[in-house]
Amino acid sequence: MHFILIGLALTLAAPAAAEVTASTETSFTVTEKVTVAAPPEKLWAALVAPGSWWSSAHSWSGDAANLSLDPRPGGCWCEKLPGGGGVEHMRVVFVQPHKMLRLTGTLGPLQSFPASGVMTFTLTPAADGKTTALTITYAVAGAPGLGQIAAPVDGVLGEQVARLKAAAER
Repeated sequence: MHFILIGLALTLAAPAAAEVTASTETSFTVTEKVTVAAPPEKLWAALVAPGSWWSSAHSWSGDAANLSLDPRPGGCWCEKLPGGGGVEHMRVVFVQPHKMLRLTGTLGPLQSFPASGVMTFTLTPAADGKTTALTITYAVAGAPGLGQIAAPVDGVLGEQVARLKAAAER
């Protein structure tokens, strides 16, 4: 519930390049695009350290420092919970360092839906090597009502993309 309320509140907070690119009753796709003032290597280093950029408000533990990402096939984007528990947010299925990272799974309240999701991060260097185009596509399908929450999910993801951009540009 915590994720849903925050997500609804942040629907309008997404960056200008955020967009719900497809939506049906049982699926949606959101796409986030941003240019990052950092080379792909620096953006990649930030990307695979979600505890440094993901918002604590959008974590189960309330502390983004509990997030980790193991960037190898089968690796986990996981979160430690107080008392020894934990959450698997997503599972890594494709890694091409500095170029692409693909994960499967559903984030936040989507875990309670009978749905599956695929999130792809694509890093494209500019010719000057100093900036990188980042595209994130998150496609979720499988449950009635998913299309109705596409905009809130897009808002929350847009916030995280802005935070990742800021972390990479530090």
